[in-house]
Amino acid sequence: MSTLRRGVDHTDWTKGPPDAPVTLLEYGDFQCPYCGAAHMHLKRLEAEAGDEFRFIFRHFPLTQMHPDAMLAAEAAEAAGAQGEFWPMHDLLFEHQDRLDPHSLLSYAGMLGLELRPFASDLQSHRHAAKIRRDFMEGLRSGVNGTPTFYLDGVRYDGPHTYQALLTAIREGAAAAGVRETMLTTPW
Repeated sequence: MSTLRRGVDHTDWTKGPPDAPVTLLEYGDFQCPYCGAAHMHLKRLEAEAGDEFRFIFRHFPLTQMHPDAMLAAEAAEAAGAQGEFWPMHDLLFEHQDRLDPHSLLSYAGMLGLELRPFASDLQSHRHAAKIRRDFMEGLRSGVNGTPTFYLDGVRYDGPHTYQALLTAIREGAAAAGVRETMLTTPW
């Protein structure tokens, strides 16, 4: 059973309640079709069970298979530098077939980002070190493909379908509730 080598910290992109009973972390690649399919399930989970889990995204661009994945990850980080990581994250997954530099600039414009700093970040590869760190930490944590999910720091190897992920989250929340009750119940 693989576990995360680095817990969630201030450098991670986080969505959902910080005190949620379950943390779901994804190592993903914006050009990976399997990540794109999982993204649709995650959006549905967020809409229907958003208070039950906190979601974290870390980069794992598989550049040998997905030549635009690294620049897309850099675009997400550049958008994040302007407070728009999650909207760019969603656009990239929704437009996986168009991750070229021109399209990335177009997405930045759609989000109302300042284009000059965004383009400068991409040209200078300002955020590449963070993406490489995510990738290396993923390798050390047992990631060998995308998407790879971790539930509360333990690798989840089940199906990446809506129902399977919902069940895993709800089971994790129930287990967290039992642990919390055991810790707070006086004997």
